[in-house]
Amino acid sequence: MRRYIYLSVLFLAIFPWPGLYGIGFNGSEHAGTNINEQDTTKGNQILYNGRLWRNLYFRIKEDQFLYSNEFLPGSVTVEGNSFKNIKIKYDIYNDEIIIPTNHGSILQLNKEMVDSFNIIFQYKPYHFTKIPVDSLKGLKGYVNVLYKGGNSLYVKYKKEIELLAVESKYDLFYQTYRIYFVKNGIAHILNSKADLLKILDKDKVQVKDFIKKNRLRISKKRPESFIPVIAYYDSISK
Repeated sequence: MRRYIYLSVLFLAIFPWPGLYGIGFNGSEHAGTNINEQDTTKGNQILYNGRLWRNLYFRIKEDQFLYSNEFLPGSVTVEGNSFKNIKIKYDIYNDEIIIPTNHGSILQLNKEMVDSFNIIFQYKPYHFTKIPVDSLKGLKGYVNVLYKGGNSLYVKYKKEIELLAVESKYDLFYQTYRIYFVKNGIAHILNSKADLLKILDKDKVQVKDFIKKNRLRISKKRPESFIPVIAYYDSISK
């Protein structure tokens, strides 16, 4: 933590930060307003607490980012403070988010301080929250929140590197993901409808009837297909 703070202070000392894409502290929007013209010293320290980023994987085919290797519109919440209308890339190989600065450099945010973030891709919003270390066995870091009720449904994205996968010369990034159903504070991996029904135990008969009656098709290839089933389960298990 001290290392992050030191880098943040050093970075701010070098660059007198203007507003980043017109955002204000606590999420207020002031298009064209210099962020330092407001009472935002604390805001600067919170949002820009991180380290300079550089791409270590430029020799690998494809890229390490989710959805796109371009900066996408979004927002981020850092220690309870929301910052809107910023640009974000989500590096799912390292599970880190990065933002551009007005000085042409790129900053990797301090993950210890980030609570959540949103990304808009192809006009669709995606919400990610951070699962703290040791809070859920087998699951940590940023997850895409598909459903949040009495229980939760998350998707954890990841990229791996396949060595010499292209023409036996170049390494290649490839993407994977896991679906997690969190019930009573325990994260269960879902690979099929059968996995979900097994977890639901005594209520699985009712849930199976619901699926059949509504002609629902559940597949790992479509993580969102689990949402109506889990929402129904929440409604009968209260």
